[in-house]
Amino acid sequence: MENFVFNVPTKVYFGQGQIRHLPEALAPYGSKVLLVYGGGSIKKNGLYDQIYQVLADFEIVELPGVEPNPRIDTVRKEVDLCRKEAVEVVLAVGGGSTIDCAKAICAGVFYDGDPWDFTGDSSLITAALPLATILTLAATGSEMNAGGVLSNPVTQEKLGFGNKILIPKVSILDPTYTYTVSKYQTAAGSADILSHLMEQYFDKTPGTEIQDHLAEGLMKTVIELLPVALSEADNYDARSNLMWASSWALNGLIGRGKSGAWSNHAMEHELSAYYDITHGVGLAILTPRWMMHVLNEETLPYFVRFGKNVWGLTGEDEVVAIGGIQKLYEFFVDCDIPMTLPQVGIDASKLAEMATQAVKHSAIATRAFVPLKEADVLAIFEASMQEMVF
Repeated sequence: MENFVFNVPTKVYFGQGQIRHLPEALAPYGSKVLLVYGGGSIKKNGLYDQIYQVLADFEIVELPGVEPNPRIDTVRKEVDLCRKEAVEVVLAVGGGSTIDCAKAICAGVFYDGDPWDFTGDSSLITAALPLATILTLAATGSEMNAGGVLSNPVTQEKLGFGNKILIPKVSILDPTYTYTVSKYQTAAGSADILSHLMEQYFDKTPGTEIQDHLAEGLMKTVIELLPVALSEADNYDARSNLMWASSWALNGLIGRGKSGAWSNHAMEHELSAYYDITHGVGLAILTPRWMMHVLNEETLPYFVRFGKNVWGLTGEDEVVAIGGIQKLYEFFVDCDIPMTLPQVGIDASKLAEMATQAVKHSAIATRAFVPLKEADVLAIFEASMQEMVF
């Protein structure tokens, strides 16, 4: 295990009705609040009205309509609004896209250049407005970490940024706010959680048993309870565990003491940059194909461990390794996630171009679990054009 520092200062209010703590949570940071949210679902489920009720003594400026893959032009516009309105604290209400957008806004207020610069050099982030979140979708873990992702439609790029000063000061995690999330988005969000865990789990750093067993436990939790949430939308225990798994999958704990590049995220970011698809769905499509592509004599023990410890498989090593990959693929299929690129509107015309960009925008050619060149990425994309046969 490598040396590391672990510090997650987010104060979490977890459970039903915790929104009552929002005033006391925001008060230390100011009374002028930028409310950031997405397509308006918080108005349909009543959360919007609840926020205004509990923040009756606060002055609220609104930013509605944050995109599912948040765009840099939205960030630019709202940085100007924050400066003009002298906003003191930002409240992001929604899933990872909303929170990521809010993080960029928080940092952009104190930066004289273009916030897009953060995706090339996160050290440019030297100050930020305090951020609070109310989570409505279990997926990205952005409610308890320092990172974010932005899209630039002009350049067809989707890139990450991150700095410890962007970690939310407080996050309210009320599982009941996820009851109205569609089956499609619930499944996609859980695929994202699983991908976060697997990106860190498949790593060659020795001596990381604590992180690996925690990852296995979180994966098994998602696999067990996602079908429950899909069949019983208001099952509090299922929704609670998925929400908490989202936070712990990517708050830094699972990846501490390890190093490397995330292969599937690097590839999927190109898919959603070019085609604006749902991030978790793209990850679900790519991950089993990536697994089959990198499975070899050297990586076999890692996939055997996955098959045994996550799926409970037994038998010869190669059978267990391939069986674990098959189980993951079939799990996604059973959850009604589209599992080929054509099903989400992607044809073969830009696969080579996206493969080039995936390598260009990441370190997967040098630091990944198995280094991937452009030809490898293209092969994974091409394999994703049709259903898998085991």
